[in-house]
Amino acid sequence: IIVRFGSSKIDTDLINRIERAIGQKPHHFLRRGIFFSHRDMDQILDAYENKKSFYLYTGRGPSSQAMHVGHLIPFIFTKWLQEVFDVPLVIQLTDDEKYLWKDLTTEKAYEYARENAKDIIACGFDVNKTFIFSDLDYLGTSTGFYRNIVKVQKHVTFNQVKGIFGFTDSDCIGKISFPAIQAAPSFSSSFPQIFNGKENIQCLIPCAIDQDPYFRMTRDVAPRIGQPKPALLHSVFFPALQGAQTKMSASDPNSSIFLTDTPKQIKTKINKHAFSGGRDTIEEHRKYGGNCDVDVSFMYLTFFLEDDDRLEQLKQAYTSGELLTGELKKVLIETLQPLIAAHQERRKQVTDEIVKQFMTPRKLAFEF
Repeated sequence: IIVRFGSSKIDTDLINRIERAIGQKPHHFLRRGIFFSHRDMDQILDAYENKKSFYLYTGRGPSSQAMHVGHLIPFIFTKWLQEVFDVPLVIQLTDDEKYLWKDLTTEKAYEYARENAKDIIACGFDVNKTFIFSDLDYLGTSTGFYRNIVKVQKHVTFNQVKGIFGFTDSDCIGKISFPAIQAAPSFSSSFPQIFNGKENIQCLIPCAIDQDPYFRMTRDVAPRIGQPKPALLHSVFFPALQGAQTKMSASDPNSSIFLTDTPKQIKTKINKHAFSGGRDTIEEHRKYGGNCDVDVSFMYLTFFLEDDDRLEQLKQAYTSGELLTGELKKVLIETLQPLIAAHQERRKQVTDEIVKQFMTPRKLAFEF
């Protein structure tokens, strides 16, 4: 991917530089290569070291009411970035996109956006520093957002979006113009209430690698419309329970652990469906050991087990055959159950009033 798309690998030098800039140990997603590639992160660090501000932008396509643990990855990381750099954050809920792509009414798409916002808020974002918006809502109220969309639309040809996104002549025109809507929050002038109308504030976008095409297009257009190019941090795909080669699907309840799952469901799903890197028999496993590279329980632990030493210890024990698949699954179950229970508890506290506060266009706790 790095070679094909021309992004840069997040190497030890960059991780060390981040550590120096923030004065603390970098997040385990960086240390373990879960966020593995970037565009222009060094520019963001230059700006930060010279006391120049930037802002964060990430998003979520609300295609269903329930989110799964994989959906939390960009938000967990974004929250960390926001805390260590102390910068504003905008979160786009692309309910318009889901209406165009899926069999949903606009009302349903908007309802999913608000439900997903509750899960996002439950990650612990600060309401004074974070603006969450639904496209169906915000586009009509912002003086800057639609102008940026139109500027992007003018500078991208139909041929280009066909090449990037694979649109065909039978796709509705909404899909063809949608990439411009995802591009617009990369420019600070889309949020005049936050940035006081300033246009030159650079944006950093933490996202999964599949979102990169949208922002390659955005970075291509930015200089032509007089805007700074957004910088990016890309994460790996979160694997489905059935293995890294299969796709996680919101419609298949067994393909992932959902944020609504009970402790019992989590246990059953992991024991029954988590793809194992173990051997066929205990004897073989003891002799040859397990394969951490394909074992889904181990992969999930790299995301959710924060203790580096413990993870390394599990890796050694599983690879040597000392630790059996069932025992590794048990560690994952015991890691995820409290994590998801705590998330559910926080989500219960998120009232409609709190959602409204996050989603109301307003000035944040920063001076621009």
